[in-house]
Amino acid sequence: MAAILSVSASPSATSRTARLLRHLDQRLRDEGHEVTALDVRTLPAEALLGADTAHPAIAEAVDLFARADGVVVGTPIYKAAYSGLLKTLLDLLPQHALAGKTVLPLATGGSTAHVLAIDYALRPVLSSMGAGHIVPGWFTLDRDITAVEGGVTVAPQSAQALADAVDRFTVALSRAQTPYGQPQLAAAG
Repeated sequence: MAAILSVSASPSATSRTARLLRHLDQRLRDEGHEVTALDVRTLPAEALLGADTAHPAIAEAVDLFARADGVVVGTPIYKAAYSGLLKTLLDLLPQHALAGKTVLPLATGGSTAHVLAIDYALRPVLSSMGAGHIVPGWFTLDRDITAVEGGVTVAPQSAQALADAVDRFTVALSRAQTPYGQPQLAAAG
């Protein structure tokens, strides 16, 4: 299956965004994908802000992007835009770090007034970095995410929408990994 990098761009240690991503990571693992989680807030601040790509932690983060077939990007929305932490990370990556990759943008926030931030703020920067396919993402209201020990519960309407977004991502990943003209073999059984 695919190698997926799951990036949480929340600066908060108790982030609903990160918990939601880890919840979705498990769904992707259950489908047979190899998922690596990257919480941007754990990268060394000085190296991150200084774009020190020689720093071992930053070099490893850049390498995680290079090795991934697909990338899930999750960010809280602040003031109608994705987090500054995400911007800082994206700025230090090579210009075409997402070339040929399938990307699923996800966002969380406190108001539906920010729902278009995925399409008007995040999608253009992901596209400029060469993403092969950006699947339609999803914005989840904070009130639909409840932290529980070891994870989250998601309100039913949001849970279904997130499941649909992850399914679209999985289908797009599968298509990207299948050479043109080569039919996929159906699983026996």
